[in-house]
This record gives sequence, structure tokens and C-alpha cells, in this order.
Amino acid sequence: MNQNTYNISFSDTKYPTLALERDSQLSQHLTVQNSPVLFGCRTGICGTCLVEVEGDIPPPNSEELEILEIFSPGNKQARLACQIKLTNNIKIIEEGRGKKEEGRRKEVRKEGKKEEKVDGDSL
Repeated sequence: MNQNTYNISFSDTKYPTLALERDSQLSQHLTVQNSPVLFGCRTGICGTCLVEVEGDIPPPNSEELEILEIFSPGNKQARLACQIKLTNNIKIIEEGRGKKEEGRRKEVRKEGKKEEKVDGDSL
């Protein structure tokens, strides 16, 4: 691997490490087939691709910081995957709002009413 190619690894070992060129935009390379990260708007406003990152990457811009304060206040490792430009090896250690998992939606019975919940949020 040369100095212009970096690895992205995932805490979920089901997904293999990916090698991408320096300054690659993750949202252009991560797919439902090769990563556990889901994307929504891919512009940094919906928060679907919220992740925690281990590794040295450029800091978030002011717009991303605003979204991070809403969805993960005070978490210095939180980032929006769609906004990350790859400058070093990184590990995505936790997938947030956009995590793919089986049975994520579940029915909850409350006072005889059926509701759907996703990660604790009412739909």
C-alpha cells in the first residue's frame, strides 16, 4: 500500500477493510454491500450516517458541527460519514443512526395501541 492509499476498517468484522485513495469522500465509496454505514441525504443534514471514528481525520466544518451537536452532543469521535475525507487509516467503531441491523424496527404495545419504534424513536 502506498502513502496515497488508506484503510477503512469497521468494528463489525463482517465487513472487510477497504482501501481508498487519499481525500476520497466516504459517501462515494461506501455501499450497503461493503459497509455497515447507511446514508440518507449524503449532504450532511439528515444525520443518518452518524458514526464514531477512530483515527486522524480533518476536523468537521461548522455545518457538520451543528448537526453533530444535535445528534451526538459532546462526542468528539462522532462524525457524519458523508462528510469525511480520508487522510489517514481510520476505523469506524460505532455506527449511529444509520446502522444496518436485523430487526431494527420493532413493534411496541402501549396502552393497547401498536407503535413502531426505531432505535428508541417513535415513527
